[in-house]
Amino acid sequence: MSSRSSPTKAKRATKRTKRVPARFRGISTTSPSVRVAPSILSADFAFLGAQVREVEDGGADVLHIDVMDGRFVPNLSIGIPVVEALRRATRLPLDVHLMIEEPSRYVEAFARAGADWISVHVEADPHIHRTLQQIRALGLRAGVAVNPGTPLNSVDLLAGDVDLVLLMSVNPGFGGQRFIEAVRDKICALDQLRHRRGWHFDIEVDGGVDRANAVSLAALGANVLVVGSAIFHGGRPAAATRDLRRLLSRATSQRVR
Repeated sequence: MSSRSSPTKAKRATKRTKRVPARFRGISTTSPSVRVAPSILSADFAFLGAQVREVEDGGADVLHIDVMDGRFVPNLSIGIPVVEALRRATRLPLDVHLMIEEPSRYVEAFARAGADWISVHVEADPHIHRTLQQIRALGLRAGVAVNPGTPLNSVDLLAGDVDLVLLMSVNPGFGGQRFIEAVRDKICALDQLRHRRGWHFDIEVDGGVDRANAVSLAALGANVLVVGSAIFHGGRPAAATRDLRRLLSRATSQRVR
């Protein structure tokens, strides 16, 4: 019996050696200043693997995964098995947004499933400091999420200890909603706070983001844009992702000049 490993095993071993620590996945000095995070909530689940490959080919930076429990939000969505499958299907960082009650009970399981970023809602966790510390102790990027109706002062004591603040720009639970314009003031205020305190967290905006408002949201300070319907509902996810990426890159380069 030959001691040589099979090509399949060698290929798998190569993939493992290239895998970087989860906390640093998606963070690079050479990456675009504004990252595009397609939301699989809007994907066609009958062709989920193929659609994930399409957005990856189109230049997506992160894959956003909404987890809903039917209690914190009025909807049920995906869970740990889907995250495990997505981890096998893509090298993109997995941005897991826990829209659930008692998120600390599930953080470790989602970390084992392959999450790179985990965000928990300030409204859902009375001990959110401890949960954020738990996420970071697992080597992941920790985020705090805020609903549209929740004032920003709810995260004042947290923002210095997180890797991202996720601002919901629709009421969470369903895709395809219209952007709530009042959230623009939140983005601006959070960006000012970030600069005033010398903090380096990302500002992620989730809900109603599309080609028409993406550039203006980035100009206010958002640097991770979650995009669902605008990418997946046109039938060409790769092209839609590529188009949005070009639009944002062009706008960023014009501001630099």
